[in-house]
Amino acid sequence: MSIPQSGGGPIEHHEQLAQYLADGCKPKTDWRIGTEHEKFGYCKDTLQPLPFEGERSIEAVLAALRDRHGWAELREGGKLTGLEKDGANVSLEPGGALELSGAPLESIHETCDEVNQHLREVMDIANEIGVSFIGLGAAPTWTHAQMPLMPKGRYKLMDAYMGKVGTMGRTMMRRTCTVQVNLDFGSEADMVQKMRVAVALQPVATALFANSPFFEGQTNGHKSWRSRVWRDLDADRTGMIPFIFEDGFGFEAWVQYALDVPMYFVYRDGKYIDALGMSFRDFLAGKLPAMPGEIPTLSDWADHLTTAFPEARMKKYIEMRGADGGPWRRLCALPAFWVGLMYDQGALDAAWDLVKDFDAETREALRVRASVDGLQAQVGDIRMLDLARQAVAISHQGLKARARPGAGGMIPDETHFLNALTESVETGKAPADELLAQYYGAWNGDLTRIFAEYSY
Repeated sequence: MSIPQSGGGPIEHHEQLAQYLADGCKPKTDWRIGTEHEKFGYCKDTLQPLPFEGERSIEAVLAALRDRHGWAELREGGKLTGLEKDGANVSLEPGGALELSGAPLESIHETCDEVNQHLREVMDIANEIGVSFIGLGAAPTWTHAQMPLMPKGRYKLMDAYMGKVGTMGRTMMRRTCTVQVNLDFGSEADMVQKMRVAVALQPVATALFANSPFFEGQTNGHKSWRSRVWRDLDADRTGMIPFIFEDGFGFEAWVQYALDVPMYFVYRDGKYIDALGMSFRDFLAGKLPAMPGEIPTLSDWADHLTTAFPEARMKKYIEMRGADGGPWRRLCALPAFWVGLMYDQGALDAAWDLVKDFDAETREALRVRASVDGLQAQVGDIRMLDLARQAVAISHQGLKARARPGAGGMIPDETHFLNALTESVETGKAPADELLAQYYGAWNGDLTRIFAEYSY
């Protein structure tokens, strides 16, 4: 989850809200790639989740990363809750999952090197203290009670609120993991096209990366349980945001959407002030019950934008949110997939042609069926596998056109990072399908086998 902002000066004019988003516009030469990925930690001998404190804990891993690998610590309430180095952050998800929020980098070669370096650092430490990490979309065996809530003010507030809206908010917080990529836009028109393609194709990403067929020790009837959880979490801040496909969509329309998202908190002097369910519109008028008479700063606005969780969202960049956490070899495939679609205009136009005729009902149905059936999903005459095959092919063309070499020029472009997805569309199998085959085959229903065979 996002690290709170500070500063930015008071918001004195409504126009500042949209301008904040517009300030994200960059020339194509400055477009970058930010990859985020989460993984569950557990004790190797007990197969139980890591506590926050102790010899074998999240805190121990963070402290070792700090001491051995040059990360600077971030603390909250005196506790070590995050790290930062060279534009990247290591942070904690509410249930203790460890997240790398990567630095903004120019190519998939670089972002993949970053992911690989991070995982090597984590694994070296983990092996020494008898813990391990696994990349899945949902916790395979653990109950809610077994997942400790991390000591962060934001999470304490969210946990209370999630108990009042939807049915699966607390499950999302503690027992799901994702891989995300953040991408830039060049103009308002470019943002609009990218957001529309991002949302419309998010079910395809869900299907390609589906990796959570187990929950609480058994199969759950879904290829992506993580996606199922997000379908019943908090309707005010999730979903397929159909308004972005309406005429006139732009930065101001996103402002109006975000202003209608109920608040979580205001961050002041290192503390989270409870603003649960309150209105940012009231805040702008100096009428926020939690802080009467005060008006928000731009950093408050930045924080508030991080509390909307649609399938793709806008801040000063666009964030793709539809994919399950996964195995090491797929962590670079997600940014490659979206960069191929988004950073070459020919590919972006082709991607839009693929989805431009979908109506809101179709997009939502694809989202639902993707969570249940993965690549085997079908909505009307639209077969998910066909859609995924076309999207991967367009992405491949986009990466080829980008022609960003790696390995000192020995590798001509970034297309090889799509190999895992190409295999999926050729076989019709996502990671969830492989897991289910193992469960019903070699594992003979023994789900504990997943830890030894699928951990990093």
